[in-house]
Amino acid sequence: MKVLVLGAGVIGVTAAYELADAGHEVVVMDRQPGPGLETSFANAGEVSPGYSAPWAGPGVPLKAVKWLAMHHRPLVIRPHVDGSMIRWSLAMLRNCTTARYRINKTRMVRLAEYSRDSLRALRVATGIAYDERMRGTLQLFRTQKQFDSSAGDIAVLRENGVAFELLDRAGCLRHEPALARVQDKLVGGLLLPGDETGDCYQFTSRLAELAAQRGVDFRFETTIRTLGRSGDRITGVTTNTGVVDADAYLVALGSYSPLLLAPIGVRIPVYPVKGYSITVPITDAAGAPESTVMDETHKVAVTRLGDRIRAGGTAELAGYTLRLHEARRKTLVHVVNDLFPYGGDVGRAEFWCGLRPMTPDGTPVIGATPIGNLFLATGHGTLGWTMAAGTGRVMADLISGRNAGIDLDGLTIARYRGAVSPG
Repeated sequence: MKVLVLGAGVIGVTAAYELADAGHEVVVMDRQPGPGLETSFANAGEVSPGYSAPWAGPGVPLKAVKWLAMHHRPLVIRPHVDGSMIRWSLAMLRNCTTARYRINKTRMVRLAEYSRDSLRALRVATGIAYDERMRGTLQLFRTQKQFDSSAGDIAVLRENGVAFELLDRAGCLRHEPALARVQDKLVGGLLLPGDETGDCYQFTSRLAELAAQRGVDFRFETTIRTLGRSGDRITGVTTNTGVVDADAYLVALGSYSPLLLAPIGVRIPVYPVKGYSITVPITDAAGAPESTVMDETHKVAVTRLGDRIRAGGTAELAGYTLRLHEARRKTLVHVVNDLFPYGGDVGRAEFWCGLRPMTPDGTPVIGATPIGNLFLATGHGTLGWTMAAGTGRVMADLISGRNAGIDLDGLTIARYRGAVSPG
């Protein structure tokens, strides 16, 4: 079967590799000159099934108001006329209940755990290397209130069999020795030992090379313009080089997926939420993190990637703009200097931003659609790297006519009523 994959980020490339491994003829199209050059390029580096959780949760609306008043705030809203943002925001607010949070987090953890296991299997099968580490994530609490509020997440982790350890200050220092220099700033933490870290761009680039060796045809610098639809079938993709047809089509365009899908009557509530990162050269390994430290106050992850520190975070609602705002860089620099003041040279930091494809319930949209040969793999939000390997395997199974390795209930477009118009 010929499969056309739209998008060469970590999701699209992983799916392409798995599809080729299943024996399909695979073509990947992307507007960039190479793989992984948009949201996959410089994310926080976490493979964090244990930290997989929707942003929409009980208490979040009040927290959001408080965040907007912070100097180094995790949330930024840039006013502009955007009906999609308003609809997405209202839908997110409807998910800010205890019941919906538990349902959404359970769905996300299910895929994330499967993905972590799939990544391990892929690593064994290919020998791929990408500055990976398997030392877990430490969610760092600066206040007793944050420490006490972890009880709800712990209950869901326990229900799903996810390993965790609640640490006091001394336990945090044993796991991340460099924090000893700033120990007065922390109360405790939640350790998720099953989490991993790694450079998503390295992984995507190297897996694309392996996929190409298996016959995957990568067509870069190709502008994807429209999908053709006739009834319950996709008939082709119009690009700047002409129309390309296939037996099956997989849309993995991240935040741009809804823009391509809406004209053919497929509407998914995916909205771009901009995130920022800095990449800092390490100058003192003993003063740098061992793995990932998630600062619960600023919602910034600080990760060790080889000889670099990657700090990533913040949420900015501003549409599709990729403008870099200096205030966001200052926030990331503040967190690195505050927690790891001797680890790296922030004066040489590389500053970057990317658009996370977020759904209002936090759960991605993967799997088949009512259009027979159209498949989706988008809406992963901050967890595209975490969920990539599992998503790729699921998509290869479904397109090949096999049962997926996990229960897909709540992960597909079927959870959105009326998302696909009759052809």
